Amino acid sequence: MLELLTEPFAYGFMRTALLAGLLTVVTSSLIGTWVVLRGMAFMGDALAHGVLPGIAIAFLLGGNLLLGGALSAAVMIGGVSLASARSRLGEDTSIGLLFVGMLAAGVAIISKRGAYAGDLTTILFGDPIGVTAADLRIIAAAVVVTLVVTVLFYRPFLVLSFSQAKSKVLGLRPGITHIVMLALVALVVVTSFRTVGTLLVFAFLVAPPATASLISRRVPVMMVTAMGVGALAVVVGLLISFHYATATAATIAGISVLVFFLVLAGQEVRDRYRAARRRAPAATA
Repeated sequence: MLELLTEPFAYGFMRTALLAGLLTVVTSSLIGTWVVLRGMAFMGDALAHGVLPGIAIAFLLGGNLLLGGALSAAVMIGGVSLASARSRLGEDTSIGLLFVGMLAAGVAIISKRGAYAGDLTTILFGDPIGVTAADLRIIAAAVVVTLVVTVLFYRPFLVLSFSQAKSKVLGLRPGITHIVMLALVALVVVTSFRTVGTLLVFAFLVAPPATASLISRRVPVMMVTAMGVGALAVVVGLLISFHYATATAATIAGISVLVFFLVLAGQEVRDRYRAARRRAPAATA
């Protein structure tokens, strides 16, 4: 039994994939907590798709994929803000339009290559076991930036998550705070696409923090709990992928979602048990 757990990590590429996954969990849990608290899951999903055209163009031109993704994310954020401010459309409609448009543009650009299906799969679903030392340094830098910004903007993020009006009254500049939050989401998406892909990073942004929200109410505890849930998904996902030859990133993302529903089901069973115990004395009396 112990050999089944340790054998995969005897290989260097598995240890690298493990480290990359754990570092990604830190960044996605920190910003994902705010995404869940603010109900920004749709925006997070849109950004995960919105970086595709920039990455695709950089990929075809042999340029820097991170820079291409960052520029594409900036266009996405700017487009949503412009469409919301200059039209009668709600933000969710603007996000939906940019979501579909950017995804379509990305796929169209990648299709210029003859064998584009493989390239598209790599970008969308990642390649954890192909992560390099340079990729690890980039993800580690993203961890540092996310930690620093989260600490510096903790109060503005917290107030904005519960009341935009209160944030404005307190002089916390909700507009700037919102942009900073979106920039962090974009940073996580861009730096994580090699690990779990632009599509599946959305699972990391939402599933572990959502699970943590079922267990805790204090934001710092939610962040730490989300990291624990994400780390569990990475380890279990890598083990299953190694032994059963499943797609690594998809397996990790699937496990993170499965944990949420297991915790939710466990809480439902617990609540029913407690309710039954409370009714028992009354029935006896």
